[in-house]
Amino acid sequence: MSATSRLVLIALVAGAAGWAGLAAGERGITVAALVDLAGMQIASWQGSEAAGPPARDMPFGPVIYFRHPDGLPEWSGAPKKTADGRDFLPVLASEDVSFDPERIAAAPESEQTILYYRNPMGLPDTSPVPKQDSMGMDYIPVYAGEANDDGTVRVSPGKLQRTGVRSALAIEAAMEMVVRAPGVVTLDERRVSVIALRADAFITSVEDVTTGAAIKAGDPLAMLYSPEVATAIAQFITDQRSNGTPSPGSRQRLQNLGLPDSVIDAIATDGRPPVNIALTAPRDGVVLERMAVEGMMSEAGQTLFRIADTSVVWVMADVPETTLTGLRRGAEVKMSFRGLPGEVFEAVISEIYPEVDMQTRTARVRIDLPNPEGRLLANMYAEVELNTGDGAMVVQVPESAVIDTGDRQVVIRDRGQGRFAPQDVVLGQRGEGMVEIRSGIAAGDRIVTTATFLIDAESNLNAALAALATPEAGQ
Repeated sequence: MSATSRLVLIALVAGAAGWAGLAAGERGITVAALVDLAGMQIASWQGSEAAGPPARDMPFGPVIYFRHPDGLPEWSGAPKKTADGRDFLPVLASEDVSFDPERIAAAPESEQTILYYRNPMGLPDTSPVPKQDSMGMDYIPVYAGEANDDGTVRVSPGKLQRTGVRSALAIEAAMEMVVRAPGVVTLDERRVSVIALRADAFITSVEDVTTGAAIKAGDPLAMLYSPEVATAIAQFITDQRSNGTPSPGSRQRLQNLGLPDSVIDAIATDGRPPVNIALTAPRDGVVLERMAVEGMMSEAGQTLFRIADTSVVWVMADVPETTLTGLRRGAEVKMSFRGLPGEVFEAVISEIYPEVDMQTRTARVRIDLPNPEGRLLANMYAEVELNTGDGAMVVQVPESAVIDTGDRQVVIRDRGQGRFAPQDVVLGQRGEGMVEIRSGIAAGDRIVTTATFLIDAESNLNAALAALATPEAGQ
């Protein structure tokens, strides 16, 4: 070939390249495709047999946006450069995310069977023939293999990252939950004593005992004179002098009037009736109330003192009824108190009360807590953490994987190769970001944990369109 012919050929190739570049910009054809076309054209001009481009899955369509060349989460609607001067890479329409069922790229549309046409706006309207909506938009063809009556959605692997679809395996493990509930310190009702007389008496004096004072068992509280008690003592001494030993009947009468055995023994030893009788504390504790006043006349049964032993206190926690299923006696509990910052107390559940409050819809849980130093005071506020769960192995998935509409609970199953399908499930307990699945899936099933609403919406649309199109396609 002469030099002139070569120059003419180069000029023709340059012109063709310019025209192809313009067309490629309008149609979104990539640089690699242009190189293949140019190679085929030159080969045909030289008379050699065109081998054709290598078989590969080439992207097609117009440029939708531009992405970062390193795959970072940065995109642009116009050409852009990175900080180090590199160009952002164009993303064509076929590479962008779409929840439309994937078509077979290698087969031309003419070789695929069109089942029906669906509304381009996603409305539940289909047609067996080409059609336009009220705005002049063409209905979208649905090809054989794309229609699934089970709502299956197909997403190419290259589109998953852009959508943010992530999946995880359903696991089988013990469901353990931590329930946080408010609590209040109360006195142990088994350790509260009321001091009252069994006979009418006059209070001759009261010891230096006030409300809030700590006392020991046997400490004197007041001195009193009771005519009925004095008569019983006189009879006891008379019987002892007459018989040489106290009469069991007279001794029993003194015990019935509330005199301690130590006082009765002292009277028997001394042999003289005392004028006043000492009223003593029955247990260690703190004085909650003092009603005794010097000089007052106390009737039988009238309360003079209330004493409580605070070495052990109760913490009453109000637990929501929705979390009662996993609670059990003996479960571990952790508590903290605003009045004792930085300290954590550990105990176990002693009792779960068998009723739910009608107003708050909570049940009361009692925790017995040792209080040897008396730092925990009645009515102190407590923050209680209760461990629930019976240790049984259950199937569970992350809470983000569950779509709960109120009357329907669904998870999205990852069937592999970009195929996803909704699955109805029955939920159980929840805790620590996980939810129990009682039926619907098994341990080891792969479940979508993010972008579930997008896939579920598309699958519902596909199923609805397929159901509407079935009778029309057969006409």
